[in-house]
Amino acid sequence: MTPYSFLSHLECSRTGTSYGADQVQGLSEVGAPLLARYDLAGVRSAVTREGIASRPPTLWRYHEVLPVRDRAHVTTLGEGMTPLLPLPAYGASIGVPGLLMKDEGLLPTGTFKARGAAVGVSRARELGVLAVAMPTNGNAGAAWSVYAARAGLGSLVMMPVDAPEITRRECVAAGAELYLVDGLINHAGALVQAAVEERSGYQEVSTLKEPYRIEGKKTMGYEIAEQLGWRVPDVIVYPAGGGVGIIGIHKAMLEMRELGWIGARLPRLVAVQARGCQPIVEAYEAGLDESTLREGTHTIAFGINVPKALGDFLVLQAVRESDGTAVAVDDDTILAELASLARQEGTWICPEGAACLAAVRRLRASGWLDAGERVVVLNTGAGSKYPETMTVDVPVLPR
Repeated sequence: MTPYSFLSHLECSRTGTSYGADQVQGLSEVGAPLLARYDLAGVRSAVTREGIASRPPTLWRYHEVLPVRDRAHVTTLGEGMTPLLPLPAYGASIGVPGLLMKDEGLLPTGTFKARGAAVGVSRARELGVLAVAMPTNGNAGAAWSVYAARAGLGSLVMMPVDAPEITRRECVAAGAELYLVDGLINHAGALVQAAVEERSGYQEVSTLKEPYRIEGKKTMGYEIAEQLGWRVPDVIVYPAGGGVGIIGIHKAMLEMRELGWIGARLPRLVAVQARGCQPIVEAYEAGLDESTLREGTHTIAFGINVPKALGDFLVLQAVRESDGTAVAVDDDTILAELASLARQEGTWICPEGAACLAAVRRLRASGWLDAGERVVVLNTGAGSKYPETMTVDVPVLPR
């Protein structure tokens, strides 16, 4: 019988040491993220690109390269296959007529965090976890609490007090045990770690502290390739906070190349941060392999306000291996691009997605991007989750 998943083992991202996949795992012995590995030869013999095309339009269409072994444990709200939208008017205005936007704001919970939550919760359920616990800048906590509720698991969430209010409400609606923290996500993370040590049956699912969120996020890469006829774009632009998505997309591209589903060429990956929180950009520009913790960071793009990412070295590796780059943009520019896109294309996106548009404009102006290149921007969430980004000042008419 053909396996539902060809998951083979877990591998330390720093040392390459193998770990068993069929037990709850956190970081490796050296404190590095674990990456899921698959029997790709088995996948090649079991499924073709044409076979995938006939499956339902969710991320689970790629189940052979996802970690859930039994489809009975799949926890889903229909996530995946978000549209790849051409942006002809906006793209032409900035000199990139081939600009496309992967609109993750249409996923359940309104952000791309639904991908990592769907796969991470499904695998936690399969491994017998009773509850998940995490720090969050808002959207990840909302997504994981929703999927945990769907799976019948408990959830413990801690987020900065400044996180978007709607994400608090989502957590409460899903029955999460929620706490607000007077600090940033790294401060929330320390509190979560302490709480998990005192609770039986809880798994800490902080960014890259469990191996399977990245597997959900990598499906963005699979979808982009499939939606382009199994060809890759020239450039993919991604807002990097914890950086799971850009790491996952790079992982997907390497897997697809080994499977023979795409050619040898990889898309150039661009990591985008805000000037108020740009540790990965600073590390990239300095030629370093990892970033330095920054205190007192701030940006309207709250989802990328991560003072130091655990997987920063993997983000930098993905950018450099793909001949990409890293760019920081300021909040005023983010808001300007957000408004410009809404006026020209009729789509209201999140500030993290708008940061990517600002980066594209700058890279085109500098000549790093050519006018004829096909560029995909990741919009990671719906603009309606960030009402403060759109000022409403209109007249009131008398009756």
